[in-house]
Amino acid sequence: MLWLPMRWSLGGVDSSPRAHNTKMRIASIRAYRVDLPLHEGKYNWSGGKSVSVFDSTIVEVITECGRTGWGEVCPLGPFYLPAYAEGVRAGIRELGPHLIGFDPTEIGLLNRRMDAALQGHPYVKSGIDMACWDLLGKVSGLPVCTLLGGRFGESVTLYRAISQESPEAMATKVADYRRQGYRRFQLKVGGDPDVDVQRVKEVAAMLQPGDRLVADANTGWVQHDAVRVVRALRDVDVAIEQPCRTYEECLAVRRATDHVFVLDENIDSLDMFIRAKQDLAMDLVNLKISKLGGLTKIKQVRDLCVSLGIGMTLEDSWGGDIVTAAIAHLAHSTPEEFRFTSTDFNSYVTVSFADGAPQRVNGTMAASTAPGLGIEPKRDVLGAPVLEVC
Repeated sequence: MLWLPMRWSLGGVDSSPRAHNTKMRIASIRAYRVDLPLHEGKYNWSGGKSVSVFDSTIVEVITECGRTGWGEVCPLGPFYLPAYAEGVRAGIRELGPHLIGFDPTEIGLLNRRMDAALQGHPYVKSGIDMACWDLLGKVSGLPVCTLLGGRFGESVTLYRAISQESPEAMATKVADYRRQGYRRFQLKVGGDPDVDVQRVKEVAAMLQPGDRLVADANTGWVQHDAVRVVRALRDVDVAIEQPCRTYEECLAVRRATDHVFVLDENIDSLDMFIRAKQDLAMDLVNLKISKLGGLTKIKQVRDLCVSLGIGMTLEDSWGGDIVTAAIAHLAHSTPEEFRFTSTDFNSYVTVSFADGAPQRVNGTMAASTAPGLGIEPKRDVLGAPVLEVC
């Protein structure tokens, strides 16, 4: 009998794939930086926050046999969620060495490896996880939406975010966005409560039958102001999204209104979703890929939403062509009755860095039917990688 020495690693016994005859191994991980300026100049939301150029990290996972998978992570600035652009790249530099030699198509195993190597920081893991799903699709010859559960329907309904401005300016934009095919509108509020009430009322007056309106405060109101707002809007058909910073404050507002209620920023894990469901804290939930740590983790929450009857907005914090492709596949693999809406971030920005990304058609988009995410990055736009782990 041949005895082999026991090797130890993060979780005890070393499960390194070098000891196994695996089909595929990660040889290197690269990260690229791409700036994404906005068509409309800047994006404003609660608390005076504003962004004009998004800093996006494109992740390339390369295997020993030369296959590549692609992901993207684009935080909405460090003042929104516990995530920032340089943190993505620093995290990949820290995490990447623990993934070299592992099979990227064994996505569950790889996620456990990432969680063991780096506590927390889900947004760092999101681009790597996304790239591995892209690789799995290419290896299997299937689009990611098929791997995530199947292709429901012919297209995905999109919303348009209306950047925070004066009530009149925001109302004017609704007509223009409707001409582009949008019927879902996410109004950025969370400022002065009296002005916000006027914003919602003026935009609501522009709506037509079939339109849906969400007033998204992005945690911008304190509890007593949020209660004032929902009472002032008692007769307006509008959904209220994430009015306050803490879960407890949002729950108190939820109990003070009969509006459709949406939670977003507070739902950052499966545990938090389960708690909110038990408290009857929302009618809809906004799930963001990078906030939860990638397609693997968001699929867990998505599937539970379907089982428990909770509708969803399926999106990410921001991004370009690759994030938009991932959103399309996630949404398309979700039963239509639970898909409230999604978004096409690549239509907001002036830079395209990948061929094959979904494009808006009359307020909808469709996931590619090609294997993987169905995109091919433009290397001349990406430029040289800003880091490589091998």
